[in-house]
Amino acid sequence: MTLGPLMIDLTGTALTDEERALLAHPLVGGVILFSRNYAEPAQLAALTGAIHAARSPPLLVAVDHEGGRVQRFREGFSALPAARRIGRQFDLEARRGLALAREMGWLMAAELGACGVDLSFAPCVDIDYGVSFITDRAFHSRPQAVSQLAAAYAQGMREAGMAATAKHFPGHGAVTADSHAALPVDRREFADLEADLMPYRRLIPGGLPAVMVGHLLFPAVDAAPASFSHRWIGQVLRGELGFQGAVFADDLSMGGAAAYGDIVTRAERALAAGCDMLPVCNDRAAVETLLDRLKVTPAPASGVRLARLHGRERQGPQALRASARWRDAQALLAECAAVPMLDLDVGNT
Repeated sequence: MTLGPLMIDLTGTALTDEERALLAHPLVGGVILFSRNYAEPAQLAALTGAIHAARSPPLLVAVDHEGGRVQRFREGFSALPAARRIGRQFDLEARRGLALAREMGWLMAAELGACGVDLSFAPCVDIDYGVSFITDRAFHSRPQAVSQLAAAYAQGMREAGMAATAKHFPGHGAVTADSHAALPVDRREFADLEADLMPYRRLIPGGLPAVMVGHLLFPAVDAAPASFSHRWIGQVLRGELGFQGAVFADDLSMGGAAAYGDIVTRAERALAAGCDMLPVCNDRAAVETLLDRLKVTPAPASGVRLARLHGRERQGPQALRASARWRDAQALLAECAAVPMLDLDVGNT
C-alpha cells in the first residue's frame, strides 16, 4: 500500500480504536501531532511507534516544532530559540549565526527523531517585512540572510536524519492577514516577488526534500491561491525552480482555504494543482467526509516523494543526551538565553 494524500490529527496521547481504523484507510499517508498529543518523551516514542506500526510502508509522523512560540513539545525537550534570535546572531557575526542555525536545526531534528517523529515543518523561509503575523518565526528581513540561515538550518536537520520542509511558499511575509483565519492577498506583480523566492532558489539545488505551500492569493499571478494553483506549483515551483521533492498544502481547515469550496472540493483542487500531501487538522468530521467522498487514486510518484521523507535511523533519547554534540548544543542555547537581544536590523523596527 502506498502512502495516501491525507495527513490527519489525533485526539490524545495514545491511539484510539477509531483512530487505528482511520489510519488504515488508503487515503491516509501521515499524522500531524499537536501539544495535546504529548505528555513526555517516552509516551511520544510509544505513540509514534504505534502510528508507524499501523501500516506498511509506515505513515509519516509530522509536527510544527520550529522553536520560539511554535514548539509543540516543551517539557523534556530543549527550549529552542525563535528564528529571529538566530538572525540577530547572524547580524552580530555571520559565521556564528550560521553555526547557530545549523546546530539548532540539528538539535530540533535530533530530539524529535529520538522519539520517532519523521518531520518537523521547518524551516520557515518567509521574509520578515515587518507586517506579517509570522514576525519572529522569520530569520531575517534580508532575503540573502534568510537564504543562508535556512540552508544552514536544513543542513543541521539533514545531519540529524530529518528532511527539511521550507515554508510558506511562495512567501507569507508581505501580507498582514493571518491565513489561519482569512485569505491573505498580496497584490505584487510576479517580478516583484524575487526576494521571496530567493530562499527557494538557494535551497532547491541542494536537494530540498519538501515545501509547504501557503493559502496565499497573488491575483497578479493567478486567480487561485497558491495552494490550489497549478501556476504556482506546477509552473513556478516544479518548472522554473526545478523542485523535485514533496509538496504539502497548508492545513485545509484553515480560514485561508475555506472560501474555495467544501473540504472535498478543497482537497480535489489542491491535488489537481500538484500537492502531494494535504494536512486536515482539528476537524475530525472533515477527515471522515474526505475518507468517504474523496475519489482519488494516490499517484505513484507522490508516494515515492513522500516515502523519502521518513526519518533515518537515529539515536534514542539517552544516547542523544550523552553525546558531545547535544551537550555543545545546550551550551549554545544557554549562550542565547544569556545574551540580551539587540535589534540591529533597522529596517525591521
